[in-house]
Amino acid sequence: MPSNPEKLRAGKQLSFGRTVLFGVAREPGSGRLFTGGSDFRVCSLDLAEPKPELKEIGRHESYVTGVALAGKTLLSVGYDRRVAWWDVEKRSQVRAVEAHGKWCRAVAASPDGKLAATVADDMVCKVWEVESSRLVHELRGHRERTPTDFPSMLYAVSFSPDGKHLATADKVGKVVVWEAQSGKQVASLEAPEMYTWDPRQRIHSIGGIRAVSFSPDGKHLAVGGIGRINNIDHLDGKPRVEVFDWQAGKRTHTLANTKFKGIVNRVVFHPGGDWAVACGGANDGFLFFADLKAGKVLKEEKLRMHVHAVALDEAAESLVAVGHGGAAVYELKG
Repeated sequence: MPSNPEKLRAGKQLSFGRTVLFGVAREPGSGRLFTGGSDFRVCSLDLAEPKPELKEIGRHESYVTGVALAGKTLLSVGYDRRVAWWDVEKRSQVRAVEAHGKWCRAVAASPDGKLAATVADDMVCKVWEVESSRLVHELRGHRERTPTDFPSMLYAVSFSPDGKHLATADKVGKVVVWEAQSGKQVASLEAPEMYTWDPRQRIHSIGGIRAVSFSPDGKHLAVGGIGRINNIDHLDGKPRVEVFDWQAGKRTHTLANTKFKGIVNRVVFHPGGDWAVACGGANDGFLFFADLKAGKVLKEEKLRMHVHAVALDEAAESLVAVGHGGAAVYELKG
């Protein structure tokens, strides 16, 4: 049966105490996942086991903020500014480099597994050759300071399905699209509603684009974050997803009318483009599924944990959400 978000059913609910899982990658053709979290560990998690547990592969020296599978190689990044390569079968580190000048926020792998891209608060995207760990490009298209002269942050990165482009997104709502092979900047987009500056009480800002994802046909780009916030000490705004025809440089849809409050941390497309799922949260968490072509929400689900990442299987029949203290499995078969 085809996947159907409106038939969403909860499966296994896993608890990992106080550990916050920030990233998840799913091994194709299996129930095995790879995670990174606040306990500094890179772990595997096999959902086929009767009692799935986090099994350590290795460690960073601080929070592990992102993981990505590039073929049979797992890459991870963390607040220790390092990028690490892992042999998941031998459960050993292949190599690690101090890649960035500030906290690393995310890592993405090209569909063919040959390239990986990392982003950090030094506002640089670095493109790596996975097999050799050779640095291919340093992409600089985001300002280091916000318009009010505070340090900015570079939160998100994603490759297009054909591997020809990658997109990066920052705190003030700017997206840059690059050619993966040449490193040439080919487009720039703005989503300023996802950035809130308080000039009176807190003299501080919140928000930013936390998620960026290409549609399966590569023609559209979805970005996720949070709408305008009244009290920037809390994530009390509405989740927000904006969709762009990135080659034309225009926004085509905005989704900001859900029953939840909180920030969108990831947006993942159905492999056929039928829908996309956004995840995030504030004090608790949410999933919402949307038909981005029609600009409407199909299904909303509340979770007890703030969700930082999700992974679909190849047929989009099952979904795993990870976040504060655990993981949740859902079935989407019609």
